[in-house]
Amino acid sequence: MCFMFNTAVRGYPSTWRLRGRYSLTMVTVGFHASHEQISPGQLLKDVQHAEAAGFDAAMCSDHIEPWSARQGHSGFAWSWLGAALATTTLRFGVVTAPGQRYHPTVIAHAAATLASMFPGRFWFAPGSGENMNEHVTGDAWPPKDIRQRRLEECVDVIRRLHRGEEVTHRGLVTVEQARIWDVPDSPPPLIAPAVSVDTARRAAAWADGLVTVNQPAPKLRDMLAAYRDGGGEGRAVLQVHLSWAGSEEEAAAIALDQWRTNTFAPPIPWDLPTASHFDAVGEHVHEDQVRSTVNVSASLGQHAEWLAGYAELGFDELYLHFVGQDQARFIDAFAAEVLPQVRTTAGTPAAPQLAAAAADPASGASA
Repeated sequence: MCFMFNTAVRGYPSTWRLRGRYSLTMVTVGFHASHEQISPGQLLKDVQHAEAAGFDAAMCSDHIEPWSARQGHSGFAWSWLGAALATTTLRFGVVTAPGQRYHPTVIAHAAATLASMFPGRFWFAPGSGENMNEHVTGDAWPPKDIRQRRLEECVDVIRRLHRGEEVTHRGLVTVEQARIWDVPDSPPPLIAPAVSVDTARRAAAWADGLVTVNQPAPKLRDMLAAYRDGGGEGRAVLQVHLSWAGSEEEAAAIALDQWRTNTFAPPIPWDLPTASHFDAVGEHVHEDQVRSTVNVSASLGQHAEWLAGYAELGFDELYLHFVGQDQARFIDAFAAEVLPQVRTTAGTPAAPQLAAAAADPASGASA
């Protein structure tokens, strides 16, 4: 076995990991707030409930369109984040997409304001986007390689603005004499969202951490290795889609109803424009396909085992996304039965602080 100590990045607690039979990783277990599925008012109550129950942090999506008409919601994430940060003590993150629906100066401005008001409690993950959210501008949806280059330009613009520079940039995005006057003392970290090994490797050039979703263990292991071997630093974050209920049948039914449209490999999730399109392609999805994307079980012990396995792979933060729309039972049951087991297996939860954003301009980005 190999004992490894990761020196703390500024603002992060140090992470100890003993590889082999034992794991001493300090793991954060957070709540994922799904704007596509729950109204913003109720979701605010849910995240307050999650904090009171014992969750360590939270993250959310940033959508204007849900994945399905059955989900039926999509509150504005940035408004909600201000309310959530003000009414809890949790650390929050959001996955977003600069470059089309959002000009990069708007994202830089919003993120800087939250980071100024709530120091050390906010991070964001800029990705190359999905047509379901970006088509509203009426602009053409670019191919993936162009979206990737556009993202990289946006990340560089955001970094410079967060350093207090006046920025003029002309490329795939245009910026003219932009400046943010209220620059936070510690810029918010930019965490790279990735679903592939290649994207994780490319993100190592610019990111303050990596975030992905639950996938088979060998692929997750390869993604982490690609990011670290490329020089990537910071926290490794995993969003875990799960379904739990009093019976296996009910847990499976919840997952099939709410998450059947999220079982397709790229480019389908990148390119379809509306919830109705996703509902059309998801019409004939079966339970076994949903189980390939969602951890489905009526056993709290099984969920604890799955989560501990992700921590053992090297993930520092786990954000639990119960794919049902009624979060209360999930929050209470997992706080009482699952979180203690995960923490016993994987160590003490990390302190609610973030790495400071990198000082150098970005040269790459991913989604």
